[in-house]
Amino acid sequence: MRGVNRPLRWEIEDQMKLHGYNLNQVAELAGINAGNLSRALNGVARSITIGQLDALAQLFGKAPGWLYELYTEECISEEKWSRRRLIPYLVRCAEFGRHDCIEPVFSKLLDNPKNVSIIFAAAEQLFQKERLREAEHFYQVVIDGTKDSFSEMLAVSHYRLFLIAQGTDAEKNWRAVIRFEPFRKRLPEHLQLAALLKLTKACFALQKWDEVEKFADELAELSMALCRTREKIESERHLVCYYGAGLLFKGAALEKRGLYDQSKKYVRGYANLEWPEPLNEEAQKEVEMLKIWGKANLYTLEVLTGNKDIIDQYADYIENINRPTDILAGLITILKSANTYGFSVDHVLSRFSDAIHSFHSFDDDLILSDRHIRFRYHKAMYEFRHGRIKTGLDETLHCLSLAHKMNRNEDYVRCTALFEQYKAYASEQQIESFLQYPVRAV
Repeated sequence: MRGVNRPLRWEIEDQMKLHGYNLNQVAELAGINAGNLSRALNGVARSITIGQLDALAQLFGKAPGWLYELYTEECISEEKWSRRRLIPYLVRCAEFGRHDCIEPVFSKLLDNPKNVSIIFAAAEQLFQKERLREAEHFYQVVIDGTKDSFSEMLAVSHYRLFLIAQGTDAEKNWRAVIRFEPFRKRLPEHLQLAALLKLTKACFALQKWDEVEKFADELAELSMALCRTREKIESERHLVCYYGAGLLFKGAALEKRGLYDQSKKYVRGYANLEWPEPLNEEAQKEVEMLKIWGKANLYTLEVLTGNKDIIDQYADYIENINRPTDILAGLITILKSANTYGFSVDHVLSRFSDAIHSFHSFDDDLILSDRHIRFRYHKAMYEFRHGRIKTGLDETLHCLSLAHKMNRNEDYVRCTALFEQYKAYASEQQIESFLQYPVRAV
């Protein structure tokens, strides 16, 4: 037998003999064209694909990844790489955990910087298949192997790593933001929009208000600029959605800073959003939702300035919306105002007791987990200020557990200090629960 793929052919032919199959039987049972299989086994053409090799493995009762260590012979000849074969090969190696095959290929590929694009293409396929842990390694290899700091491929790899890193670990999320931020403007425009929105959301959850304002401004400006160019942009969502989100987060960041009058300007902007061109049905729905949020947030700003006369009206509004996420946001506002201006909202808390019990379901979402921890802290403060110490301590412990789980150091230290303030009134069980959490420095 001739050719560099001789060992692979030998293994296949040995299995054919062992199972008593002729070539036509193997071709039929494995779903492979008999002519292609014949040419591959005779070394006439390098025609076997990784999919065909997987089919043969299944036919012969072999484990997934069978003969992968020999398959590079199908991808390389005299230092020339077959991109068409190598990309699916690397993807399948990653899916089956054949790291022993991946690393030698990477080592050879990286001898020529142009070959980094092969690793990137495989990473993209893994990402689309949601094989994120495997894709993460591939993207890091691309980053390490790319010398051009302005490469679009490099920027996209950083963006993908940022997305993969997002979770409820606050410290990890912040590191991911810092790492990706310098590359955001090097992305293609359709990805820039999605990236800016995700950066804004991540920083909002982290309470990094400077960054929220910066990315929100960029998001609104870029979406409007792209609209004015009249060029068709294949973005994930309609441009008006990104524009409205930019205004929404800008207003929210100003609200968090206590700049309520400035915030109202942006809230009115997305509550009465006008767009230079006709909107499709999906975009129109987004605009209608922004109007709903705008009305709710104008209520929010009124409540935060101490207007307790509209509390019940506000409660009616969020109840009518009937979205647990909006109820959570509304109750944070109500509690914050009650704590600031010293009035009772017991009747509101009672009204939404069922919804409050369901808030734990938000703890795996970046934005909602941030809201949940803020709700528990404000509720703990509210209970303490109304003399319900035991309930306040319970809420503090709940808040502390969330801060611990989410690795939010500032919230963790703040909850610890709050518990210590009322520790003398704690039950043995509450103290026991508190002591299970380690001491952290500010």
